[in-house]
Amino acid sequence: MSNKTNRGVVYQGPGKVEVQAIAYPELALGNRKCDHGVILQVITTNICGSDQHMVRGRTTAPEGLVLGHEITGLVIETGRDVEFIKVGDVVSVPFNIACGRCRNCKEGKTGICLNVNPARPGAAYGYVDMGGWVGGQAEYVMVPYADFNLLKFPDSEQAMEKIQDLTLLSDILPTGFHGCVTAGVGPGSTVYIAGAGPVGLAAAASAHLLGAACVIVGDMISDRLEQARSFGCETIDLREEGSMEDKLEAILGDREVDCFVDCVGFEAHACGCNSHVEAPATVLNSAMTITRAGGQIGIPGLYVTEDPGAVDENAKQGALSMRFGLGWAKSHSFHTGQCPVMKYHRALMQAILFDKLEIAKAVNVQMIGLDQAPEGYADFDGGAAKKFVIDPHNMVKA
Repeated sequence: MSNKTNRGVVYQGPGKVEVQAIAYPELALGNRKCDHGVILQVITTNICGSDQHMVRGRTTAPEGLVLGHEITGLVIETGRDVEFIKVGDVVSVPFNIACGRCRNCKEGKTGICLNVNPARPGAAYGYVDMGGWVGGQAEYVMVPYADFNLLKFPDSEQAMEKIQDLTLLSDILPTGFHGCVTAGVGPGSTVYIAGAGPVGLAAAASAHLLGAACVIVGDMISDRLEQARSFGCETIDLREEGSMEDKLEAILGDREVDCFVDCVGFEAHACGCNSHVEAPATVLNSAMTITRAGGQIGIPGLYVTEDPGAVDENAKQGALSMRFGLGWAKSHSFHTGQCPVMKYHRALMQAILFDKLEIAKAVNVQMIGLDQAPEGYADFDGGAAKKFVIDPHNMVKA
């Protein structure tokens, strides 16, 4: 056992997180050595909207779970079998944990690795039903299958200069980009992004990077809509009365878009005067209504199989009342599931390093210390138009 200390952000039940002493990571998986793993000193670790679902009590997450799946770190120890990652490397950690050996990994489907979660395909750090892996909102964390999983930054000094952008490679930037790719965004596209949280803003920035002609972002929080406008998006305030088709026509001269990206997920609310009412299928139904025939719908927003706080018994089991016949009639294609981060993160790193993408500015990164994490969770839950990034060792500040 190590005598080194570690602290992390721990889920304590609905609405409550605490920074507590936790075990220092070891290169071990249960009772066996993890010779393919590394231990990281965490440089940055981000608060994600998916974490917020758990903290709100909207999943079956157990108390005592160490949170955090968006991790960037400094390698301080390597296992015997790690060949290409070295002590001193600064690396981005994909939130998907993947073995690199199974059929799905070999096909590039690293979000649904078959070997890292005994319950079902796919795993992540610090997340409910994702294999029991310890989260990275901490001072130190262990990463398995390091040679396969980790993205090494080519120059550590340059990485630290751009760390507020590069920290977003672990999840939200590839996730937003994946949503756009699977929605068919390309040069000249018209795109609707549902939700102006960090993933929605990352998707909007990604749509611009992919050459979209017009990117429209819809949300119910004024500050988030203002943030979307700050980098060239059109916006729709979903609290206002009127049909989505009329609102699109006022912007585009057209009542439909080419591409739709759902960055909201299962905690969606109804629009207009009923915006206080939860309606978990409303975004999906809107997608089918306002996407042109033959268009594509990307769904990076999270949908769960169990939601204890859902509005009805069906929704508690992830069964939503969708108007699927409309999507069928319009020949829509739908793409769901976790983003396979490794499919995109190297290219997106290059876009950041060569100044083609200012993603930290787009999502409004705010740096906080580890002890400020509970406050960050509370502010994020209140709709703050910010992406909270934790700096556990004051390495970014320094």
